Amino acid sequence: MGLQQQLDEQKKSTINKATPEIIQTMGQATADLKASGIENRALGSGEPIPDFTLPNAEGKEVRLSTLLSQGPVVLSIYRGGWCPYCNLEIRALKAVLPEIQSLGANLIAIAPELPDKVKETEERHTPGFEILSDVGNRISRQLGLVFSLPESIRSIYVGFGIDLPACNGDETFELPLPATFVIRENGTIAYRFIDADYTRRMEPMEIIQTLKSL
Repeated sequence: MGLQQQLDEQKKSTINKATPEIIQTMGQATADLKASGIENRALGSGEPIPDFTLPNAEGKEVRLSTLLSQGPVVLSIYRGGWCPYCNLEIRALKAVLPEIQSLGANLIAIAPELPDKVKETEERHTPGFEILSDVGNRISRQLGLVFSLPESIRSIYVGFGIDLPACNGDETFELPLPATFVIRENGTIAYRFIDADYTRRMEPMEIIQTLKSL
């Protein structure tokens, strides 16, 4: 089963458990975010990715340019370990990690969560690749991916048991759009997948095909 099929199954499960009002509110928030043009404002193919250094779950600093000196980098940006769609994506990326590495590439993921929350995600999935803590969405903001969760959705998330301030360490309710960037060794974007609909992600096999084309 492909990743998107798994995501669609998760979406059906969520819809079946939610009230019509919640479904309508969440659908409208996604439509509004898409209409805002944020997808088009984010960095695109051919543009350089700003170099960055972020801590992993153990506090070790990981630098993008160091990884690029070894080969291409696949950069996955996700919302947090509380997001079931993000967890499905992490598992799918873990499954293709050997292929990514066989093509001479590194895979890293970043989320706006505090290091201890990133560590929880890493311990749950043991992905085999670095998951980095981007507190304050510093890097995702440079990539043009950050938005503020609408008030109407914040209360819904609380009802779902999601405490974003506790996960992210601030009261901004800012999140990044989930995104995947395939980055050439020279630091430019070879391909990107960005969708304001957080239930849609890049298929891992598309990542493999992109790496093969470099």
